[in-house]
This record gives sequence, C-alpha cells and structure tokens, in this order.
Amino acid sequence: MPRRAPRTVLDRMRTPSGIPGFLKTASVCTLIAGLLSPLAPAAASETAATQVTAAANDHCGNQRSDILPPGQNGNATLAQILLNQAFGTQPEHAEDQLGPYADLAKGYSSLTNDKINNFFNDASFGVPSDQVASSVKPAGRGDVTIVRDKKTGVPHITGTTRYGTEFGAGYAAAQDRLWLMDVFRHVGRGQLTSFAGGAPSNQGLEQQFWRHAPYSEADLRAQIDNAVAAGGERGQQALADARAYLDGINAYIDASDSGRTFPGEYVLTGHKDSVTNAGTIEHFKITDLVALASVIGALFGSGGGGEVNNALSLLAAQEKYGVTEGTKVWESFRMRNDPEAVLTQQGGSFPYGTKPADPQGTALPDEGSVKPEPLVYDRTGSATTPVAARASADAAKAARSSAKRGMSNALVVSGEHTASGHPVAVFGPQTGYFAPQLLLLQEIQGPGISARGASFAGLSMYVELGRGQDYAWSATTSGQDIIDSYAVELCQDDYHYLYRGTCTPMEKIEQKNAWKPTVADGTAAGSYTMRVWRTKYGPVEYRATVGGKKVAYTTLRSSFMHEADSIIGFQMLNDPDYVRGPDSFQKAVQHINYTFNWFYADSEHTAYYNSGDNPVRASGVDAEFPVWARPAYEWRGWDPATNTADYTPPSAHPHSTDQDYYVSWNNKQARDYTTAPWGNGSVHRGNLLEDRVKKLVQQGGVTRAALVKAMADAALADLRAEDVLPKLLKVVTSSPVTDPAASAAVGRLQAWAAAGGKRTETAAGSKKYADADAIRILDAWWPLLVKAEFEPGLGSDLYTAVTANLPVDEAPSAAHGPTGSHAGSSFQYGWWSYVDKDIRAVLGEQVKGPLARTYCGDGSLGACRDILIGTLKQAAAKTAAQVYPGDDVCAAGDQWCADSINHRTLGGIKHGKIGWQNRPTYQQVVEFTSHR
Repeated sequence: MPRRAPRTVLDRMRTPSGIPGFLKTASVCTLIAGLLSPLAPAAASETAATQVTAAANDHCGNQRSDILPPGQNGNATLAQILLNQAFGTQPEHAEDQLGPYADLAKGYSSLTNDKINNFFNDASFGVPSDQVASSVKPAGRGDVTIVRDKKTGVPHITGTTRYGTEFGAGYAAAQDRLWLMDVFRHVGRGQLTSFAGGAPSNQGLEQQFWRHAPYSEADLRAQIDNAVAAGGERGQQALADARAYLDGINAYIDASDSGRTFPGEYVLTGHKDSVTNAGTIEHFKITDLVALASVIGALFGSGGGGEVNNALSLLAAQEKYGVTEGTKVWESFRMRNDPEAVLTQQGGSFPYGTKPADPQGTALPDEGSVKPEPLVYDRTGSATTPVAARASADAAKAARSSAKRGMSNALVVSGEHTASGHPVAVFGPQTGYFAPQLLLLQEIQGPGISARGASFAGLSMYVELGRGQDYAWSATTSGQDIIDSYAVELCQDDYHYLYRGTCTPMEKIEQKNAWKPTVADGTAAGSYTMRVWRTKYGPVEYRATVGGKKVAYTTLRSSFMHEADSIIGFQMLNDPDYVRGPDSFQKAVQHINYTFNWFYADSEHTAYYNSGDNPVRASGVDAEFPVWARPAYEWRGWDPATNTADYTPPSAHPHSTDQDYYVSWNNKQARDYTTAPWGNGSVHRGNLLEDRVKKLVQQGGVTRAALVKAMADAALADLRAEDVLPKLLKVVTSSPVTDPAASAAVGRLQAWAAAGGKRTETAAGSKKYADADAIRILDAWWPLLVKAEFEPGLGSDLYTAVTANLPVDEAPSAAHGPTGSHAGSSFQYGWWSYVDKDIRAVLGEQVKGPLARTYCGDGSLGACRDILIGTLKQAAAKTAAQVYPGDDVCAAGDQWCADSINHRTLGGIKHGKIGWQNRPTYQQVVEFTSHR
C-alpha cells in the first residue's frame, strides 16, 4: 500500500534535510565550537539593565491566560541548528510552551480555575520585576523598550512615541521570526524556490499561493496606496506604523548581520557564508507586507470558489437522474441551508447566497470540455520530474477547491450563566503546527495602542487576536462565498475575450524561478515559469465550451487587489480609545474584508460579528455556478479598475450581542446564510461544542475551568463515534449479529461509544490508545461503508464527482482533504451528515432536510444492514499496518503516531511529536473582572 502523502503543500515546506548527513561526521563538534564564539557578545548586548513593564490599565484580574506552542523563539543561529540536528537540544524558549499544551489532553478532567496556568500562560499585562529576563532598547532608541519574561520569552514592547512603539514591534518580530517572515514574503511573491530551494513541496507551495494572488510589484504598491487613501486619517497612521515596523525589522537585520547572530538557515540555503559572512539578507519593504497578507488571507480568510466543480457534479447528477430529479439530488447533497445544521447565531435570518427561484446567467460547461488552465511552463531540470508534476497537481487542486482550511474554534458564555456574573470565553485560531509557528506572541503598549496576543509573523505591527485593556477578541474562519466564477467568451484567439462587447487582450503575468542545490535542499538544479492570464473578471482557471462557444472560466474574489484593506480594522482593535464595548468592537471588525467570525468578551458583554466583503450579486445569479461575464450578471456597482463593488451592509451580516452562548468551529453562521463548503448539515464538528456548552449553560455557574474542560473534551472526540456510530450500530443490531467476526467488532465499537468515543491514551505518555481496536475498526470502516452505502445508488460517476466537492473523511490520520495528516485539525470535512440522514431515513426516524433519496440498501433496513455488516467485517480484518500505512513521520501500524501532531519544520529546528488534540493552536482563556 502506498505511503500516506504528507500534509498539504503548506505543511510540506522543505527544510534542511541535508543536514543530518554531514552532522554524522566528527567535524561537526569543531564546527559548532567555532560558530558559538559570536554568540557571547550578542547575548550580552541583549541584556540591558532590568526594567519592569507597568501593567497598563489591566482589567483582567489575573484571569486571562493564553498559549502558543511550540515556543516564542523561532530564530536559531547556525550553531543552534547544528546542535538541534545532532543532539536534539533546543534554543531557549523554542519549545517551552509545547509540554503544557500537550499535557492538557490528560490533565483537563480534574481542571480547576487555580490550575489553568499549569497548561496556559498568565496573559496579564506587564512583567513582574522578578520575572524580567532581559530589557533592550533596540538600535539604542530612547523611545521604546522590549522586555522579555523569564518563563516564555514573550516580548513586552513599551513605547513613548508611536514610531518607537512600532519600531520595537518590528524589531521584536525579527528577533523571533526573521527566517519565517522571509520565507513567506517569498511565498507570497511566488519566489520561494529561488529563495529556499526547488524541492517539489516548495514548488507546490509557491504555485498554490501565486495562483491565488498573481501580483506584480506595481499591483502590490497600488494596494497600499488604495488602502491608505480609503482609510483617511487612520490610513495615514497605518502607513506610518507599517514604515516604522519595517524600520525595526531592518534594524534587526543589520544588527544580526554585523553581530553574526542571524538565523542559520541563511547559511544553509546559500545566502550567507558562515566563514566570511559574505552575502546579503535583503531588507524588507512595504510591498512585502502585502505579499505576506495575501498568503494569510488565502489560507484562512477567503471563502468560496469551486463553482466549476459544482457545475461538473450537477451535470453528473442530471445525467444520472434527469434535469429535475438530478437537480434535487444535487441540492440535497449541497446542503446550502440545512435545517438541522448547528448555528453560531441562534436567532434571526440573514439571507446570503441562497438559491434564486429563477436562476439567470448560469454558464454550465459542455460535457467533457473543461480543461484546467496550466500554470507552469518551460520546465527544466528537476522541475520535469514526476514528483514535481504531482506537486503541481496537488497545488492546483488545493487552490481550486471550496473545501479550504477552516480550523479555529470559539466557546463564549454570557455573564448571565457564569459563576462570577462575568462572561467567560475560550477561543483561538487553529493555524496548524509549524516550527517556528506562523503566529507569534507579543504585548504592545504605546500611544494609541494597548494590546497583548498573537499576530502572524511579519504582520505584527498590531495584535491580531488577543486582548485589550478590558476586552478580548478572537476569530474563526467563516467561509461564506466571496469568490465567483465567470465564463468569459473568447474572441480573436485564446488570449482575447469579450469585455462589455469589446474584444480585449488578457494580461499576462509571469514569474520565472530557478534554483540549484544547497546544504538545506539538495534538489538538483531546475527552473520554470509560472504564467497567469488575467482578465477584468479575475485570473483564468479553466478553459471550456458552453453551448459550443469557447470560454475561459475566471475567478473573481472580492478581496483580490485588496489584501491590505483589513489593516484598519486591526488598528482599531488595538486602540483603547476606539474599542469601548461590543458596538465599537463590531464596527472595528466591519473593516476586515476577509471572511471571519469575530467574537468579543469584556466584564459585562459578549458579541459576535461575521466579517467579509460580501458582494451584492445581480438578481437571479446563483453563486454556486459559473455565470456569463456580461453586465447583467456582474456584481452590482462593480468597478473593474479597482475591483470594488456594492457589498451587503453590516446589518445583513450575522451579528449579535449578549447571546446566551456562542460556539463556532467553522460551522454554519446563521439561518439562511450559505457557506461555501459542502456538508454543513446534521452532523458537524460544531456539534461537539454545541452539545457540551449548551449543557453547561443549562446547569449554570459556568467557570473558566468548566469551559476549558468542554473544549478539551471535544478536542479528543471522534465526531463519527459520538454522533453517527450509534445510529450505524442501531441498524447493525436490528437483528442478532451471528457472525463471530462482526459480533466481536460490534462489541468493541459499542464499548468505545459507551465510553465516550474519544481518542485518548491509556495513560499520559503511553502512546497507546485506550479502545485502540475500536478506533482502528472505525477508521477502516468509514470509507468502506460510505462507498458501499452511496455508490450503488449514485453511480460511480456521480459518486466520484461529489467526493471532489467534499472528501469522504477527515480523521486525524487521514492525509487527504485540505488539512492532511499530523495537523491536529480533524473532522471538518466529511460525509457524516450524509450518512446520518440516510441511516435515520432507513430507520424510519424523522429527518429535516433529508437527502432526495434513501441510499443504504435502497431504503431497505435488511439490505442496509447487510451492507454495513459486510463492510464492517472487511474493516475488522484490516491490520493496523493496512489502516495506518506509515509515512515520513511514522512507521506502518503505529496508530498513535499516525494521529499525532507533528510540527512541520519551516526552518532548521525540529520538535518532537505530541498526542492528537483537535483544538486551537493559539488559545485564550478569558474572564475580565472590571471595565473602564
């Protein structure tokens, strides 16, 4: 059986795989000893006289905590990298948050409020005087100080001027994440292979993101100018802040270069010489920030897309059943507005993306005519290998899918239901697990800024998720559709199209990359050109014919050419004079054009708002499918010169204040509010939170510890085992199970379900699951039963088409789907709702929003039972090695390891694996005790 593919292209970032080979030689000790010598003076220069950061207007009452594994320090010198690779030693603060984070999985059951900081960090403002590790005035400036604490090394930046404050933020970010920031500015520019090496995973990574945002330098500059102009006085301040932040980054680059304390990856990738110090670390410029923002927006904040895939599955359904019945079948699997879906906002209706009564302008392709638009041309050397071709194919699939990384969760309870009378929140983003981490922690105190929390490296001029003086906020990916596909009619040749009646040339955007072997990446020399054809309706993604006419399918995103616009919203969130309560919080996040759910808590109120520039579509346009690129079907008020349009007003976005409780795990936001991903139905991982928090609220007296326990319990739950398995077993046991193998499997599954259906170790650190056999059986059974249940009724063509819209499964060990293996986040995408509704229909139970047909056994309980028992026997017979075939991290058959979280190395420092948890990467625990 083939080895599981690594996690998504983002996770497969090539790291110094060539290091271990030369570390085995005896000369490594001499090399390390020689390289250590510059560290001493650098370390001395970083420890100025002890200074204490004052706790500035802190209203949390020591009841706000957070954590971000593996650790704050994401930079390592060449000597530290070599020591890590040879002996496993870790630089200071590189992984000191990993242990407490991992330990919660076995420690949460007995958690009390006074034990929370055994698993989290105190996130009060300031640093107690006896906890100051260092105090630095970067570049000798007198208007800013960076204090780092002993426990975690988090920077606490205090400035007396706005410029100095932001300079300090940039300097501290570069201290902690310079190499990572450099990697991702090159990813955003489509230049990763030229910078870090031509490994196939690097090729795939740059291809995925450059396809999403193929910008020229002029495009990046224009986005800054437009954001500043639109932002007025705040826009001007944001520009000044960004420039000061860049000055801080570049000051650190210069200091680390002259002191020879820069990240060792620059040597390993050939940018610096370890002996002569020759070479250059390029200064950052303001357009780099836009390139960085485009990567983060593409990963977490751009819902929608997939219209062509939707069209293909609709056509397959209509071919199978006829137009009328096929459309009904398709709609039932799409689940645009399923009445059984768990909701974040409990009340109200917020129609968006609903199916029009009389669709207009839909441009479905002719059968067999759809061809993906090539991205890569002129391949040479190692770019021509089959592995490189597969990386390109995976990148294209990830870029075109509507099943994007969602991740992140939130649990928020109003003060009416808490023990203290103050709201309690446990929330944070699931951004994956990397070394170093994509996010960094910081506290910033200065004129007009007072915040502590997490920010994406290279974009940390403001705290993006965290707390202010008397409030905290966080976000989850929402996924509503802000991406549409247009069918542009071709004219003259394949590179001209009709724009409002005029034959118009497409714009060619190219990026040429070449690489050669380095110590970090021994991939042989190679090169290629990435080429995107842009139209006013966005970049070309596919070619096809519609009614015999040649067309190009383009993709238009409302945030395209607007990657910098959200900066104003983040600036407001950091401003204590702006955010005074839930109303001003909601107004602040209305300035964020990416698709997120935003949550807020202070000592008196909670609030929620769904952000994103939701375009107002023309009457009759069905956003699920491509439409003709004609004025009648364009976004209302659309200006192609600026890619601006009319957007739905804030009142039309899901939003509320002081709801009894909020839960979000990338589930449906509100009634009638359509999300782009498929399968938002009766079973969603959001139910794991909903069920637990609802029970707590009904009991009353909710505490921080109780809410953390609810989150941690859901983080170990197998969604299938908790919400679907009992119904499957109800069918299986509707008659006595006489087959010995099937009976034994049923017994194991029943025992596991009765115990809670969790994937937990027998004891902390055992690396063996309790109920290991039951877990193995369900992992093997699920894909078998889904195929056997649905493919006979759907037919192979339609079944395959729907699986392209929604993966069958996303168990922790699964390598398919947008998340992949070893990334923690699981059970976001899968056929759980389909199975649940179908099995309930077979059992004769009430189903709201049923599938158009009953599939298991064609609706016969006996036939369905036979299918389930047959596939269960097949699953039970599979060995652990067959179910968990092994990969570059784990040996075949190692079940715990197959599930485990592995921090994907984006640099030279490696960390050990931790047990599986399905929880935010950065997480806050919040309960404010007072308000300004």
